[in-house]
Amino acid sequence: MPSLSLGTRLAIIVILGSMTTVGAVLAVAYKALVDDFEELLTEQQLVETRRIASEVEQRLELKLDVLSESAAMMTDGNNLHSLTELNYQLNRQSLLRSLFPDGLIVFDAGATAIAENIHVPGRVGTNYSDRNHFRRAIRSRAPTISRPILGRTTGVPLLSFLSPIQSDENDLLGFLGGTVNIGQTSLIPEDMLKRLRDDQDRFKVIDIENFLYIEGGPSPGKRVQPLPEPGEDPLVDAALSGITFGTVTDNSGQQLIYASSHLEDLGWMFVRSVPYERATAPAKDSFISFLLISIAIGLVIALLGFFASRSAVRPLNTMTETIEKMAQNPSSGQRLEGKGASETRKLATAFNQLMAERDAVSTMKENFVSNVSHELRTPLTSLNGALRLMASGAAGQLPEKAEEMAQLALRNGDRLHLLISDLLDFSKLTAGQMNVTLSDLPLTPIIEAAISGNAALAAEHDLSLSTEGLGEQTVFADEHRLRQVLDNFISNAIKFSPPDQPITISVQLAAPGFTRITVSDRGDGVPEQFEDELFERFSQAEVGTSKSIKGTGLGLAICRELAKLMKGRVGYFYDNGANFWIELPNNKTEDITIDESAGPSS
Repeated sequence: MPSLSLGTRLAIIVILGSMTTVGAVLAVAYKALVDDFEELLTEQQLVETRRIASEVEQRLELKLDVLSESAAMMTDGNNLHSLTELNYQLNRQSLLRSLFPDGLIVFDAGATAIAENIHVPGRVGTNYSDRNHFRRAIRSRAPTISRPILGRTTGVPLLSFLSPIQSDENDLLGFLGGTVNIGQTSLIPEDMLKRLRDDQDRFKVIDIENFLYIEGGPSPGKRVQPLPEPGEDPLVDAALSGITFGTVTDNSGQQLIYASSHLEDLGWMFVRSVPYERATAPAKDSFISFLLISIAIGLVIALLGFFASRSAVRPLNTMTETIEKMAQNPSSGQRLEGKGASETRKLATAFNQLMAERDAVSTMKENFVSNVSHELRTPLTSLNGALRLMASGAAGQLPEKAEEMAQLALRNGDRLHLLISDLLDFSKLTAGQMNVTLSDLPLTPIIEAAISGNAALAAEHDLSLSTEGLGEQTVFADEHRLRQVLDNFISNAIKFSPPDQPITISVQLAAPGFTRITVSDRGDGVPEQFEDELFERFSQAEVGTSKSIKGTGLGLAICRELAKLMKGRVGYFYDNGANFWIELPNNKTEDITIDESAGPSS
């Protein structure tokens, strides 16, 4: 992250924030979807079991209603019909027989069976007054249904339906009864059973009083079966716990959603369960759709955030580029544009104010240097002239010591004069007041004059000056300013070249239409880390050494500006020593193009 730009960081933060938000929303949404589908499926199971219970209850009511209607046909108004008539009535009631396929029975007022439509050995003549449902029927004289019981003579599990037979004066004459063998005949419609008996769905009818399976026992094809011991069937245990709905894991590890409903008349419990996956499957389908939508929205948000962050930092990037240009060319006068957010505008305004103050200080400094340098040069010229007269003996022969002191003062005065000239030249260059007169010039006289002018200084350092490649070349330049550049290059070479080593001024063709003049020495050259700042003003290598204090650090900067005025350029490279060069156009007719980006190079 530390190496990334501000815009990239903001974009990463926005994208990560969007992804985190979308991920959190998806996690919450998936949990909510599963919970919703689980609740919906549980509610469906509750509705289904209640509907089954209601259907069974309606069928029971239908059986009782038809039995009650048929009970009125078993009497002439005062007494029960004869046995022959009773048997006739029992056999002619087709609807009644279809509702009670396991037998119709007529009982007298004492609950003794006196007639039947299906013969069962020992049933006629048997008294059933000890049965609870007979007691309730005798007491209430209302249609009654027994809880699941075992037939006294048949020994099969059955339901017994009773409807009282009364005279016109409401005297109890007997009962018409019907039986349903619950081991063979289901009270639930066959089509409903088929729908309920899915491969994965489980449907059970439990007799909670007798602990029996009425439907859905573990043995296929066998209806009435005993319930397992507690702990053997988690679904049955959950249903019998009194919790009407919820989730449970069966012995195979499958998670189930179940719901139960009671039928109080029979003491039965209807239990229905479905795999938990049935809730998660649609949740997953919905979640996938939601996921795709969320990802799309997240991508849109991320893209919008990315572009928003980029647009937010774009003014800063523009400002940075402008500041870099201003740093490369401080005199351009370019300023930042106050665009974008208020913070960016405030920053641009503050920076422009700072630059205005800097320019004011710089102008004041340059004016001060220019004024001071100009005021110093006039008396210094007079002082140097007087010293020169004294040293030449014009004022009389000086003692040896005085003559040495006069020569020393004259050398330092000349040095000071050169420093002041550099300051004045640079002030003129930065102020745009330096004028050059360009013309076609032969190089030989200029280079020979430069060598002659620096020969004495070279001799003092035991150095020699020579030329290479010098011929009939001409350049389009200002003679005085070209000589100034060459003198600077040669004097620098003399300062930093080891004794008894040659200093060479070579001439060769450079880019098309340009001639390069190179001053080469055999010194250590410029430190590599300093090369990029070599032609900047007030720049000196080897700061802190005795060599670094012999100049202003303006000489090479002046050379660069003079080269620009003459439509050329300067540069440096190291090759067995320092090599400073200037390239100038051959004549004024050349199509001159200066590549400033090339910088000092070979």
